[in-house]
Order: sequence, then structure tokens, then C-alpha cells
Amino acid sequence: MFNGGRSFTFPPYKINYFYTQTPIGLQAGFGASTRNFGRAVDRNRIKRISREAYRLQKESLKKSVEANNKNLAVFFIYIGKELPVYHDAYKRMGSILEKLIQITDENNIAHT
Repeated sequence: MFNGGRSFTFPPYKINYFYTQTPIGLQAGFGASTRNFGRAVDRNRIKRISREAYRLQKESLKKSVEANNKNLAVFFIYIGKELPVYHDAYKRMGSILEKLIQITDENNIAHT
């Protein structure tokens, strides 16, 4: 994913994504750096908050991926220096998903 895919940064997240050949539809993963957060409890909290914000807003991206007949794998890496607040993570995740929808729609136009 990290070598063959594409990425963009939407602080405090870095997003890696790529289109797969296997029929997975939409797949997501989450990570946080040990360098910035030495305690596992902090990294787990970041991933939990990010997953929940994604889960509540993923339907529009899922519909876009299915409508374009694509299989998309996405990995969200939290690169911020401070622990996120859920409300901020929710708003940021919504913006990220809108950008991913735009990217999948543009790629569909380019490949038709």
C-alpha cells in the first residue's frame, strides 16, 4: 500500500490509498506513531476515535466507490503531536472523506 499507492496529507492525518484488483469494496486501516505517542493507551485512543469518526461517515465514500465500480483500500495515519478531541477528529474525517470521494470520481472520469 505504501509503495504502490498514492497519498495526501490533511493535517493531522496522512492518508495512503490505492485501488485493488481484489473485490473488497472499501477497506480502511488506522495507525498512530510510536515516536509521537510512546504510550500504547494514547495510540489506541487515537485509533479508536479515528475509527469511530470514519464509521459514522463512511457511507457516502462507500456509495461512491461502488458506483464507480472500484475497490479502494485506505490507511489513515495520525501525524499530529497532541491527542485529538473527538469533535475535531469527526470534522476532519468528514473533510478527508469528501476529498476521497472527489478523487474516486475524478479517477473514474479519467479511466472511461
